[in-house]
Amino acid sequence: QSQFVESGGGLVQPGGSLKLSCEASGSLLNHYAVGWFRQVPGKDHEGVSCITNRGGTTYYIDSLKGRFTTSRDNAKNTVYLQMSGLKPEDTARYFCAALCGPIVRSYGGWGQGTQVTVSP
Repeated sequence: QSQFVESGGGLVQPGGSLKLSCEASGSLLNHYAVGWFRQVPGKDHEGVSCITNRGGTTYYIDSLKGRFTTSRDNAKNTVYLQMSGLKPEDTARYFCAALCGPIVRSYGGWGQGTQVTVSP
């Protein structure tokens, strides 16, 4: 069972913004780097970003740089993904996890994720 719960997704028009939240159970968040991933049906989980326990960030997709920002609030056990300038190709289900990388093909700890749909 996933230790993370994602929220904040929804339907938004192109150019719009959303802020996703990833809440962790207990006090685990302080110890881990946390990655955001996205998945479209039939494809692997694609890495969006990573934030270390000290706040260092990495973004894996060139087209997202400057539009997406990840941050964390360890006191709230929460990691965020602020998304702006959304495009239809950003439509996907977004997940967070205590791992980072540009792509994940095999991992059994995914939560429910949160759906982001960008459409006029």
